Amino acid sequence: MKRVLYLLPLLLWIMETQAQTADYNLLIGTYTNTGKSEGIYVYDFNTQTAAFRAKCIGKNVTNPSYLTVSKDNHFVYSVNEDGENSTISAFSFDPVTGTLDFLNKLDSKGADPCYVISDQINVIAANYSGGSIVVLGRDTSGALTGPKQVIKHSGSSIDPKGRQKSPHVHMVKFTPDGKYVLSNDLGTDKVYLYKYHANSVDNVLELSDSIAVKAGSGPRHLTFSKNGKFAYLLQEINGDVTVFNYQDGHLKVLQQTNIVPDDFTGESGAADIHLTPNGKFLYATNRGTANSITRFAVQNDGTLVKKSSIPTAGKGPRNFTIDPSGNYLLVAHQYTNNVVIFKINKETGALSDTHKRIELGAPVCLVFTANK
Repeated sequence: MKRVLYLLPLLLWIMETQAQTADYNLLIGTYTNTGKSEGIYVYDFNTQTAAFRAKCIGKNVTNPSYLTVSKDNHFVYSVNEDGENSTISAFSFDPVTGTLDFLNKLDSKGADPCYVISDQINVIAANYSGGSIVVLGRDTSGALTGPKQVIKHSGSSIDPKGRQKSPHVHMVKFTPDGKYVLSNDLGTDKVYLYKYHANSVDNVLELSDSIAVKAGSGPRHLTFSKNGKFAYLLQEINGDVTVFNYQDGHLKVLQQTNIVPDDFTGESGAADIHLTPNGKFLYATNRGTANSITRFAVQNDGTLVKKSSIPTAGKGPRNFTIDPSGNYLLVAHQYTNNVVIFKINKETGALSDTHKRIELGAPVCLVFTANK
């Protein structure tokens, strides 16, 4: 009996610690120009039960359609997608309360920024309509400084609907080793690799290589395997997924596959791509008339085997994310104004609808962070 009484506090402590570990902040970027959203939303999300609770809203921010959180979890940077008036905003962030306090904003130096990344020194954004990359600095308060550098892409490609008449930078991403920044350009059908000089004053990104993909495919988003040896590129226009070997700033095509079924006759609009935390499965969303998500099994050599495509239970599946535990996959639907929560079968990767929904206006970006 004494032993049970002795162990009880320890068991309670373990249970409490596990419960705390299961809870994360979920930040959601939105389009505010629909009139249905107020800005950046912060929720508490439990990765064991998919229970969620609203914590805070960062208001008075224009179209924060893509977000990134600093590594120390104290700052949030968002794009403000507003045509030629577009900016990048900085916020201080309290992960316990979820409070966002505006610090400052700077011109994005290009129209319609759609992606942003950061480290301890720089904040880098991709300007879609502007066809450019902007590098901003950040001071000790987290506020933005600069710009340090603006890189304008050039070129075009063959899309008959006119989306490739000029460059459209759709993403910037650090390589796993932190030595390079990759940039996907939908307009030129190229992936650019830049050597990253973090501490440079005005030459932060130095072009070192580029690789062309199938003409008319439209590179959009890319993700890396956990070991950093493989990269997976999703192409918006035709739904291709290109698998690359990655090594020291160079990409080499390993496999070409696709998320679109052979008998599909509707409109495609591939959007986002992510791996499960254990690296066993890869998913990619498709908008247009498809409104689907495709599941692949990842082989030991990095190649993919297509398993299934299922409806995402909403319209306009943009960004999606997988919670840090790998239990749930959340899809942000821009046009049905909700986030649909799927349960992941960790053995097969199959998704099942939990029928849980986070209802909010025009969600387009989902980011998990620690809550402390």
